[in-house]
Amino acid sequence: MINRLEECIKKSNNIVFFGGAGVSTESGIPDFRSNDGIYKKYNEDVEYLLSVDCLLNSPSKFYDFYWNNMIYLEAKPNKAHRILNALEKENKLNAIITQNIDGLHQKAGSKKVLELHGNINKNYCMKCGKKFELMSLYNNKEVPICDKCGALIRPEVVLYGESLDENVVLESVKAIQKADLLIVGGTSLVVYPAAGLIDYYDGEELIYINKNAGNIKNRKVIKIEEPIAELFSRLKI
Repeated sequence: MINRLEECIKKSNNIVFFGGAGVSTESGIPDFRSNDGIYKKYNEDVEYLLSVDCLLNSPSKFYDFYWNNMIYLEAKPNKAHRILNALEKENKLNAIITQNIDGLHQKAGSKKVLELHGNINKNYCMKCGKKFELMSLYNNKEVPICDKCGALIRPEVVLYGESLDENVVLESVKAIQKADLLIVGGTSLVVYPAAGLIDYYDGEELIYINKNAGNIKNRKVIKIEEPIAELFSRLKI
């Protein structure tokens, strides 16, 4: 299968990569749904703890969970991030669409990154809009309060109960529609509406890389059931 992947990459000039949590697990960031994921680790309702309702009504509870489970400052880009950056530099890959909020694609050097769920490194005051860097808030691990107006600061990420940014979705749709190859990696494709974006792809072949790859209906799929960074480390492109 790896030879087929290499062939597809070599003949393509407008690749789009659509990725999820599995892209970053090999950098030490846990996913949500695997046996070692965050859902299995906690008895509490994780979706509530990461919801806009929890942020607004119980900010101390939200941030206690958020600081201890969503921030991994020591995480570094792995081979998957670096290969995607290399393909971008070769003008073969035109967009990375990610459900991750860790910013590792940018740390690897990628420029065209469409973040469906936001980025932990960006934070802002909910009242006056002042921007804050992550490190200025994380060191205290408390409920962050704006030093300008005294209001609550929040991460610039999409929480449960919120909608995706329409502009990011539109850009993602346009990129997928233009792609001559779509590579889907590190995602179980169960989180909607993000997972529904692949329906806009009209290319002949779709590559699906995941440790436990599910089925994609009504489409010719080359399925590779491996950790994506491990697979990319063997690519000869």
